[in-house]
Amino acid sequence: MYDILIIGSGPAGYVAAIRASQLGLKAACIEKDSVGGTCLNVGCIPSKSLLDSSLKYHQLTKNFTEHGIDVKSTSIDLEKMMSRKLGVVDQLTKGVTGLLKVNNVELINARATTIKRNSVEVIDEKGNREIEAKHIIIATGSTPRKFPGIETDNKTIFDSEGALEFSSIPKKLVVVGAGVIGLELGSIWSRLGSEVTVLESETTFLPMLDARLSRQIAREFKNQGLNIMLGCHITEIQNKGGSAEIKYISNETEETICSDKVIIAIGREPNTTDLNFEDSSILTDKSFIEVNEYCQTKLENIWAIGDVVRGPQLAHKASEEGIMIVERINGENSNLNYDLIPNVIYTHPEIAWVGKTESQLKEENIDYKSGSFPFAASGKALAISEEVGSVNVVADARTDKILGIQVFGPSASEILQQGLIAMNSDLSSARLSSTIVSHPTVSEALHEATLAINSKAIHIRNTKKI
Repeated sequence: MYDILIIGSGPAGYVAAIRASQLGLKAACIEKDSVGGTCLNVGCIPSKSLLDSSLKYHQLTKNFTEHGIDVKSTSIDLEKMMSRKLGVVDQLTKGVTGLLKVNNVELINARATTIKRNSVEVIDEKGNREIEAKHIIIATGSTPRKFPGIETDNKTIFDSEGALEFSSIPKKLVVVGAGVIGLELGSIWSRLGSEVTVLESETTFLPMLDARLSRQIAREFKNQGLNIMLGCHITEIQNKGGSAEIKYISNETEETICSDKVIIAIGREPNTTDLNFEDSSILTDKSFIEVNEYCQTKLENIWAIGDVVRGPQLAHKASEEGIMIVERINGENSNLNYDLIPNVIYTHPEIAWVGKTESQLKEENIDYKSGSFPFAASGKALAISEEVGSVNVVADARTDKILGIQVFGPSASEILQQGLIAMNSDLSSARLSSTIVSHPTVSEALHEATLAINSKAIHIRNTKKI
């Protein structure tokens, strides 16, 4: 019998398994497909690989002349680009397999079918069998959400995973959904030469951000050639012999747009439909698994983490949940601060945020103060031609505690992480701004934004007096 049996070997499952082994617990992972889950195989890693390749091509063709670099001709070898992506994926999945092995975690290649109180029924090449465990962790991840009434064939109409496997660059591309996945996929193919239209049913662009920053981002994406159309409700998508016809309603008028390919990027849904539970009360009506703040189900020895439970479907959130669970099983008082989960959209420039927005603080009647610094005033950003965007910080008006950070610009994900460390340590904006920051760096923008909160900014005009 295992101490911990984990279903799934993605960022949630394999991290939990390794931490369990570190604590001296006997652990195993059940995996029916590839080690590493969605993130390593068909999500985070391959998409970032293509985002990097497409950005290099775009900069080569559009941005290098201002640096005095004149390239006479360029070409795209899409097959080689895809091969590089697969190489990155292969290296990382082999790395995870090796980590499981050196940590003495048993990898069970099978499909889990029924979850009981102290065992899991599986099917493998030898047939059906039952594996016993003291604790069971469900970490089966998610799959692309289907659009009602529309079938994806990954030839003309693609889901977000199939969109990472194009064999040719479409002349015209429609992306359904202007969220994280849709913007990243649209950016990849736009940079490589596709005419990209993004159709979004919501009337507000990136509503999780403050409106001022969302407008700034929308302008920049428009300048990049992304045609983002809001308030568009898809009614039909038809395959017209190798191309697609998309019908949608906008401003109460039915419109039609044609494209070579369509990507459905409307989010992801939990992988729970193929699981049977001896106790059916574990599953909610939306296919998510119901858990408490410690990811524990109604059965105290059955846990669930990552994309199958409430909260953002993010790899880093899933990994930390796995660690929290294992440590709690081991008797430690481990927990997570769900208010401080960082979010990133890996467009160019990057978009990153954590904590509260100004609109949320207004709704909650919290008195706050804010500071902002544009990258256009950053020496390093200008030197590297990355002057678009800004850093925005909000803090409690009374205590000066940092409540939220939003970044749009170069290395936004890295800059956010610096601010997140300060927030996790309950530092005030004044304390963070007292840190000596290397010059020239883009991180100075965060420093100046926190100075601006208290009207002490040096490199921009302070809007309020001290």
